[in-house]
Amino acid sequence: MRTDYQFPFGQPLQKVAQKDRTPKKAFVLGVYASAVHARWIDTNGKQVVSAFAVASEPDIFWHGEDAEAIISSIKIPVEAGKLVLPSNKSMNGPSGKALDELFLAPLGLDRSNTWLCDLLPYSRVNPSQRKAIDGKYEKVREKYGLNEATIPDFDKTELKSETRREEILAELKESRADTLILLGDLPIKHFLHHFDKRYSRLADFGKDADNYGKPRKIIIDDKEYEIIALCHPRQAARLGHSIKTWGKLHDGWVKKS
Repeated sequence: MRTDYQFPFGQPLQKVAQKDRTPKKAFVLGVYASAVHARWIDTNGKQVVSAFAVASEPDIFWHGEDAEAIISSIKIPVEAGKLVLPSNKSMNGPSGKALDELFLAPLGLDRSNTWLCDLLPYSRVNPSQRKAIDGKYEKVREKYGLNEATIPDFDKTELKSETRREEILAELKESRADTLILLGDLPIKHFLHHFDKRYSRLADFGKDADNYGKPRKIIIDDKEYEIIALCHPRQAARLGHSIKTWGKLHDGWVKKS
């Protein structure tokens, strides 16, 4: 997998993975790493982009701490304007905060006893970021001598990697966790399904209050795990586009937990 990509304004793409490798109670599997977002303003103080992805998040499921320091460390040509914190403070770390408050806490867990992992441990470009790159950044890139923004769009086919699946399995074993928490359809489809063909998506666990979030015992590579399948934090916290059904089911699960 190629990793020598750059964000707008030159920051290199970094792998985002669990740093604390001591044994944990639970293992959380998400989709792909997020990024640090900055507001780009021109020399007149006029907004160019409200929330531009400019660096890899420093920690997996980052809370958004030290965002201002990270952004201010990125130097751009004076004539191109400057990068500052987004006006919307929730642009940095929303999924990480939602994970802690709406997923780990109801299960009696926290970061100290949980191992975090993503199917794809690198940031990718979503449609809104692609629009900002093509519509704003590329138009002035040569004028200001800026680097080419090379981070690719998110492509679900990347998640089919057998090599990456084996890496995740190795992390799961290293964590010594007995509970595996899956966040949304993609971790189920691209990881769990290879060990238990009954499950390909979240709905396969049930779409009602009695079954949503209900632990199942499932064998993965000769070890039994307690599997808890939940929606992605973006769904639970209504971050951008979300499916109301899953959000409501998750609300009910939090109250019951």
